[in-house]
Amino acid sequence: MKGFFFSVAGFLVLFWGCSPQSVYNGGMGAFSDYEALGAYRSKKYTSNYANQSYSDGYSGFGSGNAPGDMFASSNPSMLEGMRESAAIQRATMRPYQIAGKWYYPTRVDVGEIFDGIASWYGPNFHAKKTSNGEIYNMHAHTAASKTLPMNTVVKVYNKENGRSTVVRINDRGPFVDGRIIDLSNAAARDIQMVDKGTAKVRLEVLGFGGMISKDYEHSISKDMSESKTFKEEFKIGESKASVEGGTFALQIGAFKKKEGAISLKEQTQNTIKSSDYKIDIKEPSNGNGTYRVFIKGFQSEDEALDFAKSKNLAGIIIRE
Repeated sequence: MKGFFFSVAGFLVLFWGCSPQSVYNGGMGAFSDYEALGAYRSKKYTSNYANQSYSDGYSGFGSGNAPGDMFASSNPSMLEGMRESAAIQRATMRPYQIAGKWYYPTRVDVGEIFDGIASWYGPNFHAKKTSNGEIYNMHAHTAASKTLPMNTVVKVYNKENGRSTVVRINDRGPFVDGRIIDLSNAAARDIQMVDKGTAKVRLEVLGFGGMISKDYEHSISKDMSESKTFKEEFKIGESKASVEGGTFALQIGAFKKKEGAISLKEQTQNTIKSSDYKIDIKEPSNGNGTYRVFIKGFQSEDEALDFAKSKNLAGIIIRE
């Protein structure tokens, strides 16, 4: 791998040549757009996903915990449906201050809905460790998410063909901006996206801690009856209503060779002088993967996003 520097208008620019392909092959995958620092810098940051309203407009996919017609009762209240709203709940969260700006811990709620692109990963990672220490089984209904808490249970609805499945988050990824979930091979087959590799999906949070909330027992009954393994993999019962907090990292680079990662780490250390954040290189577990460079120490997604914007960094936010 070869690299060279040159200066433009007082800014130091690094170009780095790397292999165009990566070990990571999730879906149509994965790191080819991010192998070089130049590719990272050329892309503007975008959010990992966009939170959508509860009204989905797609048949076969319920509106989760959203209230029905709040004015249908004989004595409607203007506050009905508001006490559980994200805005009201946010007001009860304990804020924290960084560099004079107030932030709220990131919160994920049962019933929350996200839209985006799904990919899948399988044989190259089968029987290897996931981010939470489990052994990845491509035949189980699991998935990788960048920011959903570990053991969150999610319904995945394929907008392109109307099929759905249920998965439990036990890994981090996909490490591609714009994609919100990386499904196991089994889950990808459920929604018939294996051959295509990616699909437009809608996610709905069903529960936490590996438990599906009882509120969803009826809505997933069809999925449960059509699968031989769902009843073994999932339980329906009392689940937390939300998970709040967590720590987040900003991935700013991914390299096939360690030298590229070290160079980016050193360069970034010279521009980030805050003791609140740490720059770390995550080495591949099998010695033949990708070296990823992270800035760690963020207490919320918003803090990480503001930091990326303030430093003109393109990156992907990952929940640790």
